[in-house]
Amino acid sequence: MVLRAGCAALLACAAGIGLAGSAEASVKVKINTVSYTIKGTSGEALLAAMDRKGPRQGFTTRAIAQTSYTVGWTIDWRPLAGGCRVFQADAVLNLTYNYPGLGNGLSPDLGRRWNRFMTGVRKHEETHGRIAREMVNVAERQVRAVSFKEDRSCRRTQAEIKRRIASTYAEYEARQVDFDAVEHTEGGNVEHLVARLGQGG
Repeated sequence: MVLRAGCAALLACAAGIGLAGSAEASVKVKINTVSYTIKGTSGEALLAAMDRKGPRQGFTTRAIAQTSYTVGWTIDWRPLAGGCRVFQADAVLNLTYNYPGLGNGLSPDLGRRWNRFMTGVRKHEETHGRIAREMVNVAERQVRAVSFKEDRSCRRTQAEIKRRIASTYAEYEARQVDFDAVEHTEGGNVEHLVARLGQGG
């Protein structure tokens, strides 16, 4: 069974759930950072390179950076006295951050602007990562609480697990979208980051 979450990008990719068929849970987070190479000797050139080579966001848009994540689940449910309950729920959140990386040296002034720019970019993407962590923590608590007094086959339990995870994913994906909407408003954080890097030509 696979349930999809989402991905988040600066301008968020999939969360899977494998059910095993214990009620303390443990969310583990694995972080991977990758990069794509850009070159340029001016802020405008670097921005143009990111626009050409950045990770895809949809079919036609490219992002400056991107946070993608998958969630793997191991869930143990068991029949109990004619009912069924979850005994253990363990989730692993795999976070991947994709950032631009420089392929050439920069002048001192541009280097300072680039460092400030990347500090802002990382802060943005790490906020997406924090929202994803919250999503998994909440989903895990929701799953641990699943129990039915009459469910010998555990089918109701399995269906409720899927429902709760899907509902939590949807709620937190909406939060990811809302965060990006605020960041990308006219005069917002992203516009300021881009303007500061581009200044000076």
